[in-house]
Amino acid sequence: MARQVGVSQAAVSYAYNRPEKVSAEQRERIFAVAEELGYAGPNPAGRALRTGKVGALGLVLTDSLSYAFHDPGAASLMRGISEVGELAQVALTLLPAPLATVPEAAADTSLALVDGFLIYALPDAHPMVNLVLKRGLPVVAIDGPQLPGHSFVGIDDHSAARSAAEHLLTLGHRDVGILASRLSADGRTGEVSAARISRAKDRVLKARVRGYLEPFGEALRAAPAVYEAGGFDYEKSRAAAEALLDARHVTAVLAATDVMALAVLDAARDRGIRVPEQLSVIGFDDIPAAAAADLTTIRQSQVAKGAHAARLLLEAVSAPAQAATVTLPTDLVVRGSTAPPPPN
Repeated sequence: MARQVGVSQAAVSYAYNRPEKVSAEQRERIFAVAEELGYAGPNPAGRALRTGKVGALGLVLTDSLSYAFHDPGAASLMRGISEVGELAQVALTLLPAPLATVPEAAADTSLALVDGFLIYALPDAHPMVNLVLKRGLPVVAIDGPQLPGHSFVGIDDHSAARSAAEHLLTLGHRDVGILASRLSADGRTGEVSAARISRAKDRVLKARVRGYLEPFGEALRAAPAVYEAGGFDYEKSRAAAEALLDARHVTAVLAATDVMALAVLDAARDRGIRVPEQLSVIGFDDIPAAAAADLTTIRQSQVAKGAHAARLLLEAVSAPAQAATVTLPTDLVVRGSTAPPPPN
């Protein structure tokens, strides 16, 4: 191209990548020759070989690709990541990490064409974590796991959950149930023992359940019942909500996510249980549907979480940087789904 136009290689590169560096006339001449030669522009693979950078970040998700688009929290997180990525002209590659063991050869292939990794809410000891670390590229974890020597972005899940439980105690609730999405990646559902909570592999869910339990353990002799859904989707959440409401007399439910809390509202309505007159419900995350349902919940910003993580990773890709830990704020948002318990 440069020989045909009679300019330097740099001028051709500037025409495509930094147009302010060349005159409009020169750009038009370069593009005209490119059209004659059938040249479509710089080859991404060639640029990667020359610069050592692919121009893409990998987001490792804890579940299937459909989860990334259907789960409100994951979708908001991706929005925050993409906003930063667009400013830096960086693409986002989604890498699902199924719960089953990841075949190393296949994973190595899928992880090759990125400059660094964002790991989102993977359980401790998930096989994909080791595969990512073996690449030797910059890594930022979001929500978990916490990896020595690598940056981390999250919230204080334990304290946030505790504030929700204390709100129910202050209202006078004593018969409370807790719903957890998935404490460990083994598909277990139903009532959860204290031993299973202590062995939980999901850092976020373990912290939230413990935060919910602590105030009641300190104020009451009997700890609340904990039920596990075995997954994050609405259908599993609805089944767990129904199991709890059918098996236990509770005046309040603390759900580990808003999706679970919305499932509780639906299950209660189908059973003729009035919220909040007969049952108080608290969620976690403050997804858009929470306000529409008048749901009391813990507010966190998944968009801000994604943006912070993306900035940290882009900085680490540009130049070696010390690992940082970012803890974002949360708030208890009290709405119409909580009230004092009904009189005995």
